[in-house]
Amino acid sequence: MSTKGIRKPQKALTARFVDTVNVPGKYFDGQGLILRVQPNGARQWVQRITIRGKRCEIGLGSPPAIPLATARKLALENRGAAMMGRDPVQERRDARAGLTFEEAVERYLAAKLDEFRNEKHKAQWRSTLERYASPVLGPKLVKDITLQDVLKVLEPIWQGKTETASRLRGRIEAVLSWATVAGHRAGDNPAAWRGNLSEILPKPGKVAKADNHPALALGDVPRWWADLARRDGMGARALQFLTLTAARSGQVFGMTWDELDFMGMDLESTPAATLATSATWTIPASRMKADRAHRVPLTPSAISILKNLPRTESPYVFRATDGKELSNMTMSAVMKRIHEAELDAGRPGYLDPVNKRPAVPHGLRSTFRQWTAEKGFPRDMAELALAHFIGTEVERAYQRSDMLERRRDMMAAWAAFLRGEAGAGGNVVKLGRRDEEVF
Repeated sequence: MSTKGIRKPQKALTARFVDTVNVPGKYFDGQGLILRVQPNGARQWVQRITIRGKRCEIGLGSPPAIPLATARKLALENRGAAMMGRDPVQERRDARAGLTFEEAVERYLAAKLDEFRNEKHKAQWRSTLERYASPVLGPKLVKDITLQDVLKVLEPIWQGKTETASRLRGRIEAVLSWATVAGHRAGDNPAAWRGNLSEILPKPGKVAKADNHPALALGDVPRWWADLARRDGMGARALQFLTLTAARSGQVFGMTWDELDFMGMDLESTPAATLATSATWTIPASRMKADRAHRVPLTPSAISILKNLPRTESPYVFRATDGKELSNMTMSAVMKRIHEAELDAGRPGYLDPVNKRPAVPHGLRSTFRQWTAEKGFPRDMAELALAHFIGTEVERAYQRSDMLERRRDMMAAWAAFLRGEAGAGGNVVKLGRRDEEVF
């Protein structure tokens, strides 16, 4: 092999050598970095590198605009990217050509999806961006997206779908933030809230107050509960369990058998009243909105539902016919059918007493909270039942009890109220001898 025109210094290049060399040739430094000097004196940095099994050269600019230290840094970064299986050449082409928002979403999700808690969360992340953001932002280059573009996405749904819009804004911000760090855009993030969209859009909390989930009126609860008990199907049983535990829909749908603790007692053979003295459902932090584990005391009514569920190989307690967890719409559909049956019978249906809209599953938590207030249960205990933060951070540091046993009595009283038992509430209903309860 001819070595004509190749100059190899005895050691690595120096900044002085790079600035003064004028003899044509190729001068090697390390990491595949070469200083190429042309006969006319022009100099250029080139890196020889193997990308996905293919040997190629990458131009890194020319001194003095790109000094030796910068060229070495770029060469090292390229080498690292290639070792990780990436293609630094293609990435540079993309950066020059521009990356669309749609492409940025795909790259962001490819890098970050593993951090999401569950499959449903992953699907929601992608679906909200595809449904609301892509029609406006999808074909735009991320470097060209402005505040006005983001507003075109958010304003149509900010009032009517505030929670969705707020989450969507955060997701757009995350994608654009990734694009900035990856070198595809520069400047402030147009989807940022503080000091940006906060000056234009009303705060989500203030808007959402007018858009609370419709709750069931306390006076309608026993009749609604009786209607629900007459319904068949896994969705109806899941809705009963959700009501008895004041849990969120996603927590019930994602519930697995190994989250249940019966203190060594057998679920099938032990009476529900006996199990209810200590049985708990522990929702792991990974499935909690507050990112902390939450213990739920189980009443005889809740345990009775569990005892009557068919057991299969599926890990989910409430499952679809294919063994997977139920969809978000299952319980909503049950409530809708109960409401429509009331309308067909010539009655008003089950409406929120304030906004006159049909009650929905999440609104049952509000119904429970109203009941605890009217029956005089301690506020902190009711808030703990709903897995809400209570007090300041300092207060929470000192108050570490979750009042589990006191909440057990409260939830038993709530179950009695659902059944329409006279005087249910406060300390009237006590756990002791109790017959097997049928929902």
